[in-house]
Amino acid sequence: MRLQGKTALITGAARGIGLEFARAYIAEGATVALADINAAAVQAAATSLGPQAVAVQMDVTDQASIEAGFADAVAKMGKLDILINNAALFTAQPIAEISRADYDRIFSVNVAGTLFCMQAAARHMIARGEGGKIINMASQAGRRGESLVAIYCASKAAVISLTQSAGLNLIPHRINVNAIAPGVVDGEHWDHVDSLFAKYEGRAPGEKKKIVGSAVPYGRMGTAQDLTGMAIFLATPEADYICAQTFGVDGGNWMA
Repeated sequence: MRLQGKTALITGAARGIGLEFARAYIAEGATVALADINAAAVQAAATSLGPQAVAVQMDVTDQASIEAGFADAVAKMGKLDILINNAALFTAQPIAEISRADYDRIFSVNVAGTLFCMQAAARHMIARGEGGKIINMASQAGRRGESLVAIYCASKAAVISLTQSAGLNLIPHRINVNAIAPGVVDGEHWDHVDSLFAKYEGRAPGEKKKIVGSAVPYGRMGTAQDLTGMAIFLATPEADYICAQTFGVDGGNWMA
């Protein structure tokens, strides 16, 4: 019960990693607002987690939706102690095939969504005067370039940079901003990734997934559950002296 009495908002929480974070936070005593653009899916997800979960419809690419979503979460929970910026999109293509529409779509969610959700959370936390925790979801892809993944890599590099700047700016208010950089995480997301590599590298479906999984020093791809320990730790008082950092949780795949 390390998060007893705390409240959290998690974006992109209708499924996958976001939903797993919500489940782990509730097990530690928190009340959680699950936010997602898909109102029906996020309501079903919140209902499945019981009375400590509430649903919030939010489009992180729309400023009015962000402001309304945070207001709704605070109204339902009474306050906001923790934000996890988890909503994100992935794409892959050669440089010669990147479209401006793809660039705008990825950056509007992964970068602008992260920034303006941080802003909304920070405004509430500053006004309340009791500090808070903000956890951004970066990626090992933000630490390096990848031949077919220019837009996504650049967007996650931007998340790491935003984490550093926001961390320095907000720590005087005792708001800790840090990030988690997962490696290759199995699940619905990686099925999409695998299909893109199959298209551009001429591989059979599932082949890329097997290759990257076997290359992880730990011996397998990660799972959403592998990420929850760091997400819990960064939200506790044990992490009060940590700010502006990005932590790799990737089975040894990348050494920062």
